[in-house]
Amino acid sequence: MKSIVSSLLLLASFGAWAEPPHTAVFAGGCFWCMESDFAKVEGVIDVVSGFTGGTLKNPTYNGDHTGHYEAVQVTYDPQIVSYRDLLGHFWINIDPFDARGQFCDKGTSYLSAIFVSDAAEQQLAEESRQSVQQWFGGREVVTRILDRTMFYPVEEYHQDYAEKNPLRYYYYRSGCGRDRRLAELWQRKPDDD
Repeated sequence: MKSIVSSLLLLASFGAWAEPPHTAVFAGGCFWCMESDFAKVEGVIDVVSGFTGGTLKNPTYNGDHTGHYEAVQVTYDPQIVSYRDLLGHFWINIDPFDARGQFCDKGTSYLSAIFVSDAAEQQLAEESRQSVQQWFGGREVVTRILDRTMFYPVEEYHQDYAEKNPLRYYYYRSGCGRDRRLAELWQRKPDDD
């Protein structure tokens, strides 16, 4: 009975006409950085670091995560921020041309990807990738668009890493050259035209 009441209260908290939160999954190299970047977006409710895209069940950071991407699951309020807006934020926080990983992190688990859950997300993701490619004069964008699969949250000590370990995070991000490369790539955003 208690769980039914809790569920009803949760539904009521969204209001009679409000949409429930949606989720989106993105891989852009180090999940600490992607988590930190998406957490700053107005309308984002929660960002969880984890693994997705592989077939191995229950991957772990210190154990086996072969075949999986480091990714984030973004929970957002679609009445405040759209999936299209999240795609735009994703692109300006990655290097869409690096086929070996992202910034100083190389290897298959650090590749960039957008994980879509339906035809509407697929279409928006494809359109956004084409826009980025056109904006860079037709240069090939290597970021993949893949069907969404099971998302496995990573161990707790990796969650909210930038918030819990600001100094370590700063030195990692700075040392990795992430912001320097992003500034080179995205001096002006595609939608600034």
